Formats: sequence, C-alpha cells, structure tokens
Amino acid sequence: MVIILGIESTAHTFGVAVVKNGKILSNCKKVFTTEKGGMIPMDVAKFHFNNKKEIYFEALNSANVNQEKIDAIAFSQGPGLAPCLLVGMKFAKELSKRLKIPLVPVNHCIAHLEIGSLTGAEDPVMLYASGANTQIIAYASGKYRIFGETLDLGVGNFIDTFARYAGIGFPAGPAIEKLATRGINYIELPYKVKGMDIALSGILTNLRQKLETKSPRDDSSKDDTAVPSAEPKYSLSDLAYSMQETVFAMLVETAERALAHTGKNQLLLGGGVACNSRLQEMCRIMCRERGAEFFCPPASLLVDNAGMIGFLGEIMFRKGIREKNPDIKPRQRTDEVEVDWK
Repeated sequence: MVIILGIESTAHTFGVAVVKNGKILSNCKKVFTTEKGGMIPMDVAKFHFNNKKEIYFEALNSANVNQEKIDAIAFSQGPGLAPCLLVGMKFAKELSKRLKIPLVPVNHCIAHLEIGSLTGAEDPVMLYASGANTQIIAYASGKYRIFGETLDLGVGNFIDTFARYAGIGFPAGPAIEKLATRGINYIELPYKVKGMDIALSGILTNLRQKLETKSPRDDSSKDDTAVPSAEPKYSLSDLAYSMQETVFAMLVETAERALAHTGKNQLLLGGGVACNSRLQEMCRIMCRERGAEFFCPPASLLVDNAGMIGFLGEIMFRKGIREKNPDIKPRQRTDEVEVDWK
C-alpha cells in the first residue's frame, strides 16, 4: 500500500490531494479569481500561501488519512509561474522534513497526460490546451515528444486576454464559452496554422480591433445638432463564437496531423481549456471521421488539480524516483523530462 500527497501550485490553483494505490481519495483546491483583469503572479502566490494549510487539512480529512501514513509528497515542479511554484515547493519541503518522507518532483504537463490513463487511453496523442501551454504530445523513444505547439501564447491565456479586453474577469473560459453559444454570425478571423504549430497573437490583435470598432448609431430622430453616437460593430457573443470556431479548428487540425504522423489511433484531451464542450465536440467529430478513439477525463481532472500530481507521483515513487533537494523549473519543457517510469 502506497499513499502519496500531491501538491499543485503552478498558476491560479492551489491544490492538495491524497492518492492511494492509484485511486484519488481526495482532490481539494482553491482558485484565485478576479472580477476584472488578469492575475498578478505575486498576488496569486500570496493567495496560495494564505490558503495552503487549510487545503492540506481539508484533503487529509476528506480522504480520512492521517498525515503520518503518507509515504511521499509529490509536487508540481514546473512549468509554471515561479512565485506560485515556490509556495508549493516550500510547503512540500516543510512537510517532507517534518514527516521524514521523500519528495517526488512532477512535471505538470506530463501529469495532465498520465492522468488520462484513467479514461482507458493506452498510447494516445494528447491535445494539451491550458492557460500557458498548448501542445500536441505523444510518447516516443523514452520521452513525451512535442509534435506541435503554440509559437507565442497558450490558448487559455489567449482566451483570458481576449476576455480582459472585453471587461470580463479571470478565469474567463466558462464565460466566453457561454457567450459563444449565443453567437449567430461567424466573423472571419485570421487562421494561423504553420505546419504542426499554431500562432495566436495575430488573432488576438484582430479580435481587439474588432472589439473597438464602432458603427454609427441611427440618430435621425434626434436634433440635427446632436453629436452622432456610435455602438460596437460586432457583438461580443458573435466574436466569442467566431473565436472558438477558428482557434479550435486550428487545434483539431494539428492534432489530426499528429495522429497521421505518428500512426496512433487515440486522441486524449487535457488541460483546462479542454473543459470546453465545443472543443470536445470538434475533437469527437474528427476522431469519428478518421476511425480513431477519443478520450477526455472529467472536468475535475482537466483543470489544474493536485490529484493528477499525486497520481503520477505514485507511479514515479514506485519506480524509485525521488529527490532530496529539488528546485522549481518554471520553464521546464515536456520533452526535457526523462520518462524513467515506463
């Protein structure tokens, strides 16, 4: 019997989970939010610091596990925001020292992929769509290889920035998805697929310009001396709808190309943006048309969470992987990690 404590703190979420023999007994978290604007890393780190102990004891109580029974602590080593990663690592080291148990540093991106095994996926291509990361990943020759990725910003950050321009708070994904369901008119946007990669900054600039574009309002019934007024030319719901249709088509195109390139016949979705029902639908359609299997974990395991950290941490721990004094790796790439547990 092995019991692992998982700690997640790469970005807006601070989470703690308890995993026992491959089963997630508890998966608790608190998420930093704003009513307007994005997130400032130091503010998020302070939020994590102020909530870490509460979430820790909540996870233990929810799992009905005494902390003395924990065999190791897995924590998200990277990639992520350095101030946030530091809070998680320091808390992990504090617990490790007090409980006299080892540490297992976990790559956040690979944890998103490994947790997909709970869906039945065995050797998939993964479309990883999250805040800072957008990658097409598959296992080959001892590592998780990146077959395609964003050339500028992650799709989640792209959506959050678009929402910030529109006056919507953080995180914005659910609000944008809801707006998109009300969209009626498709508005043409740039489509930026470059081989196996995508680019989003140009689309973001185009969306901002469209948000700011005004059309003269009909004031003919008013006094001729009145100053002509203006209103937005494009509705926010139409822009949200058009953005999703365009960008998600880009993601699905590159994912399909990776399936063809690798010869694999399973597609796995991962990352917070994968919670979007329209993205799931488009992936499902593509897989059905090419005879591939589609897999998607529940939303609780798509968003940033400590359950996936503890889940991979247990796999690594059972293979003897642990470190005495690990450090954070804010820019750690998926294909830098030696996958010694397979």
